[in-house]
Amino acid sequence: MYFLKTDSPGYLRALRVFEPLMVITGIVQPLATLPSISKLYFTHSQHASGQSLTTWAIFAVASLLWVIYGLLNRKPAIYVGNIIGLVMDLLMVNGILMNAGWTY
Repeated sequence: MYFLKTDSPGYLRALRVFEPLMVITGIVQPLATLPSISKLYFTHSQHASGQSLTTWAIFAVASLLWVIYGLLNRKPAIYVGNIIGLVMDLLMVNGILMNAGWTY
Protein backbone atom coordinates (compact mmCIF):
# COMPACT_ATOMS: atom_id res chain seq x y z
CA MET A 1 0.00 0.00 0.00
CA TYR A 2 2.69 2.43 -1.09
CA PHE A 3 0.11 5.08 -2.02
CA LEU A 4 -1.14 5.31 1.58
CA LYS A 5 2.27 6.10 3.05
CA THR A 6 2.22 9.75 4.10
CA ASP A 7 5.64 10.48 2.62
CA SER A 8 4.98 8.91 -0.80
CA PRO A 9 4.78 11.19 -3.86
CA GLY A 10 1.34 9.80 -4.76
CA TYR A 11 -0.03 10.65 -1.32
CA LEU A 12 1.38 14.17 -1.44
CA ARG A 13 -0.05 14.71 -4.94
CA ALA A 14 -3.48 13.46 -3.85
CA LEU A 15 -3.35 15.70 -0.79
CA ARG A 16 -2.57 18.76 -2.95
CA VAL A 17 -5.66 18.00 -5.06
CA PHE A 18 -8.04 16.98 -2.29
CA GLU A 19 -7.21 19.58 0.36
CA PRO A 20 -8.63 22.57 -1.61
CA LEU A 21 -11.50 20.41 -2.87
CA MET A 22 -12.42 19.49 0.69
CA VAL A 23 -12.30 23.13 1.82
CA ILE A 24 -14.75 23.98 -0.98
CA THR A 25 -16.91 20.98 -0.06
CA GLY A 26 -16.81 22.05 3.57
CA ILE A 27 -18.13 25.49 2.59
CA VAL A 28 -20.82 24.33 0.15
CA GLN A 29 -22.24 21.40 2.12
CA PRO A 30 -23.52 23.40 5.14
CA LEU A 31 -25.12 25.88 2.76
CA ALA A 32 -27.56 23.12 1.85
CA THR A 33 -29.32 24.06 5.10
CA LEU A 34 -30.22 27.51 3.72
CA PRO A 35 -33.62 26.45 2.27
CA SER A 36 -34.70 25.10 5.66
CA ILE A 37 -33.46 28.22 7.41
CA SER A 38 -35.28 30.38 4.88
CA LYS A 39 -38.52 28.48 5.44
CA LEU A 40 -38.11 28.72 9.19
CA TYR A 41 -37.48 32.46 9.32
CA PHE A 42 -39.22 33.95 6.29
CA THR A 43 -41.93 31.90 4.66
CA HIS A 44 -43.26 29.03 6.76
CA SER A 45 -42.78 29.61 10.48
CA GLN A 46 -44.98 26.55 11.09
CA HIS A 47 -42.08 24.57 9.58
CA ALA A 48 -40.55 24.68 13.09
CA SER A 49 -42.97 22.09 14.42
CA GLY A 50 -41.59 19.54 11.95
CA GLN A 51 -38.00 20.10 13.05
CA SER A 52 -36.28 18.32 15.91
CA LEU A 53 -34.65 20.69 18.37
CA THR A 54 -32.65 17.80 19.81
CA THR A 55 -31.29 16.80 16.40
CA TRP A 56 -30.18 20.31 15.46
CA ALA A 57 -28.65 20.86 18.91
CA ILE A 58 -26.66 17.64 18.51
CA PHE A 59 -25.53 18.78 15.04
CA ALA A 60 -24.39 22.09 16.59
CA VAL A 61 -22.40 20.38 19.35
CA ALA A 62 -20.84 17.98 16.82
CA SER A 63 -19.89 20.88 14.53
CA LEU A 64 -18.32 22.72 17.46
CA LEU A 65 -16.25 19.66 18.33
CA TRP A 66 -15.13 19.33 14.70
CA VAL A 67 -14.15 23.02 14.65
CA ILE A 68 -12.02 22.55 17.75
CA TYR A 69 -10.48 19.37 16.34
CA GLY A 70 -9.73 21.05 13.00
CA LEU A 71 -8.16 24.07 14.70
CA LEU A 72 -6.02 21.88 16.96
CA ASN A 73 -4.79 19.94 13.92
CA ARG A 74 -4.51 23.06 11.73
CA LYS A 75 -6.72 21.52 9.04
CA PRO A 76 -8.77 24.16 7.18
CA ALA A 77 -10.64 21.40 5.34
CA ILE A 78 -12.10 20.42 8.71
CA TYR A 79 -12.64 23.68 10.55
CA VAL A 80 -13.75 26.03 7.76
CA GLY A 81 -16.81 24.06 6.76
CA ASN A 82 -17.68 23.18 10.32
CA ILE A 83 -17.63 26.84 11.37
CA ILE A 84 -20.21 27.48 8.65
CA GLY A 85 -22.10 24.35 9.67
CA LEU A 86 -22.10 25.48 13.30
CA VAL A 87 -23.62 28.82 12.32
CA MET A 88 -26.29 27.07 10.22
CA ASP A 89 -27.09 24.61 13.00
CA LEU A 90 -27.40 27.40 15.56
CA LEU A 91 -29.67 29.35 13.21
CA MET A 92 -31.90 26.29 12.98
CA VAL A 93 -31.94 25.86 16.77
CA ASN A 94 -32.77 29.53 17.22
CA GLY A 95 -35.50 29.42 14.56
CA ILE A 96 -37.08 26.34 16.10
CA LEU A 97 -37.07 27.96 19.53
CA MET A 98 -38.49 31.24 18.19
CA ASN A 99 -41.25 29.71 16.08
CA ALA A 100 -42.21 26.83 18.33
CA GLY A 101 -43.20 29.20 21.13
CA TRP A 102 -40.30 28.28 23.38
CA THR A 103 -38.87 30.92 25.64
CA TYR A 104 -35.19 31.14 26.27
